[in-house]
Amino acid sequence: MSFNGVPVHRLGTLFLCLILLGQVGCFQQHEPADFVIINGPDPESLDPAIIPSQSDGRIVSALFEGLTRFNAVTAQAEPALAKRWDISGDGLVYTFHLRDGLHWSTGEPITAHDVVYSWRRAVDPATASDYAGMLYYVKNAEAINSGQLTDLTRLGVRAVDDQTVRVELAAPTPFFIELCAFWTLAVVPETAIARHGDQWCLSHPLPVSGSHTLEHWRVRDRIRLRRNDRYWDAANTRNEVIDLLPVETPETAINLYEAGQADIIWDKGLVPTELLDALSPRPDFHRFDYLGTYFVRFNTTKKPLDDPRVRKAMALAIDKALLVAKYTKGGERPADHFVPPGTGDYSSPSGPAHDPGLAKRLLAEAGYPDGDNFPTDFEYLFNSSPLNKNIAVELQRMWRDTLGIRVKLRQAEHKVYLAAQSALDYHITRSSWIGDYNDPNTFLDMFMARNGNNRTGWANADYDQLIRLANATPDLAKRNAMFREAETILIADELPIAPLFFYVGINIYDPDRIGGIHPNILDIHPVNAIHTIKPGQAAKK
Repeated sequence: MSFNGVPVHRLGTLFLCLILLGQVGCFQQHEPADFVIINGPDPESLDPAIIPSQSDGRIVSALFEGLTRFNAVTAQAEPALAKRWDISGDGLVYTFHLRDGLHWSTGEPITAHDVVYSWRRAVDPATASDYAGMLYYVKNAEAINSGQLTDLTRLGVRAVDDQTVRVELAAPTPFFIELCAFWTLAVVPETAIARHGDQWCLSHPLPVSGSHTLEHWRVRDRIRLRRNDRYWDAANTRNEVIDLLPVETPETAINLYEAGQADIIWDKGLVPTELLDALSPRPDFHRFDYLGTYFVRFNTTKKPLDDPRVRKAMALAIDKALLVAKYTKGGERPADHFVPPGTGDYSSPSGPAHDPGLAKRLLAEAGYPDGDNFPTDFEYLFNSSPLNKNIAVELQRMWRDTLGIRVKLRQAEHKVYLAAQSALDYHITRSSWIGDYNDPNTFLDMFMARNGNNRTGWANADYDQLIRLANATPDLAKRNAMFREAETILIADELPIAPLFFYVGINIYDPDRIGGIHPNILDIHPVNAIHTIKPGQAAKK
């Protein structure tokens, strides 16, 4: 017996047992799609301004486009709704020229005024966007988002005319064109939002600016996307219908794939760790480096984690090399800093290494020798996956054996887990961050005090100032030096986080059947470029 030509005994007993238990085939029958993607949890939303995760972003980026988009091969920003742009000599003013004949999927024209509305909405504190910080480089965006300014018209973006958008930045931002490709800056339909309020994403037909329309979203079943004939680049959209399945467990994901009910598995977290050795030699197994870090957050607003010595002690007690060797199995590297290697031209400082002796001394200095008097209700929050659970159990053991700390484990469904993080309803929590663009800022600015993705309660004025100065400095060497100083505060001095390991990217798909997926360090694969390969047709590189 075999699957995709691989004997079952090579895939392990677990896989065979799951097949025999009948877990394959749990999704409803539908009109066949061009291909089916296993995408991760059900989306939190389809609103570009408020979605929190990469899996949500893949869907939203197909529906809503910005002035630029990410290239399918290089993951670098390229013209999208804007056909070109001019940059002033001081780097502070960008003038974007929209393409002729842009239309929403419902037929209405897309104009510069839609861009202005969308960006104002994203920074409006009433929208409550965790990613509003992506727009802080625009003049007055941070002041508006923090409530210091209430006049949205003072945001540094305006429509010169229907085809021209003028953007004024707070300081030169070398990666601004990359930011314009991110989903938070996508163009959304003002009329639909005004008519339907918070439920606008569920309106039908949903006006979209991207390559695909939303045919339906059936919770716990699938999202179906259909080619948008009014998309400016519809001639190069290489598929008609795409299904994205909300699957959270690796066992279900691999079963659906092996049974032919799915064609693509995006993430390593959806591949059973115990099968990696068997899967890795196969031609449908694609491994690559990309910009992602697995780490833990400390809630610095709760005692005793308001004391940096306690945070540092808990970080020093973690044997990261053991975690990688015992559990991850994909070639991940232990992380002694936060920004992954290969991010721009940046190199990180080193943070604390595994040092049980120093960890015990610091905890004793903080008033908790061998864990005495440490809170008994202390919890570690994590979301559902076998890897996350294994790491949680191992961290629990390390903190108990090294420090005498008793940590309770709190496993939560994905949406509950995200809500708890945002509400600071945790002590320590499992976290991860995937780079949104190839620059150290995408990792470091998230821990500025007002950034919605901070989620630690930590604020440090020196750190914030260093990030602001670095982003306003055109000299690369000086800029990177400021980033290193800031990262030292983050990972060695204050430690609101503790990095554990750097991710390795894994996609699973048959390259003889699926084309248009190109491994890159951002793990970005625009769905309009993906296509099926007919029998006998050579795959295009």
